[in-house]
Amino acid sequence: MKIIGLTGGIGSGKSSVGNLLEHKDIPIYYSDLRAHEIMNESDKIVSTLKELYGDDIYVDGKLDREKLGSIVFADKDKLAALNELVHPEVFADFDTWKKEQNSDFIIKEAAILFESGSYKNCDIVVTVSAPLETRIIRTMARDDKSREEVMDRISKQWTDEQREEKADYIIKNDSSFLDLEREVEQFYYWLQNSI
Repeated sequence: MKIIGLTGGIGSGKSSVGNLLEHKDIPIYYSDLRAHEIMNESDKIVSTLKELYGDDIYVDGKLDREKLGSIVFADKDKLAALNELVHPEVFADFDTWKKEQNSDFIIKEAAILFESGSYKNCDIVVTVSAPLETRIIRTMARDDKSREEVMDRISKQWTDEQREEKADYIIKNDSSFLDLEREVEQFYYWLQNSI
């Protein structure tokens, strides 16, 4: 079983790529989604976040991600502390999930695959790249955020150039969805021949 790391900056379209690959029966672990779930499920994380940010960081038993984001994305030390708390739990959760899979390939999708160091446990890393302005517009529309808020999030991640330099394969998402489907088909063909 080979582990494929799938990454890309905010608004790059990595989730769309993940969905297309999932339709090819490749199991996908969505790290960011599981991190959000774990921050609601793990007693250790819930209690630590309440200690750090107050009981009102949870509303009706659910993490107020907007509030947490406004705190940690404004302070790199608080963001680093959050990552140090959550990443080990996500890594352990991925290992448990991996043992349940029976496939030649599995995919670990993560926005900060390189930044978190989890790329080191992947056999192949693919990054999705898109023009910066396209990413900004997509994210503003999807998340109902201002341009400044989106740019602030982007500034906390690696650039496309940094990711491309370390990736084994690059999927360009700079045109239509049909073109993206073709890019994913080419990647899937490449993957089948890389075994």
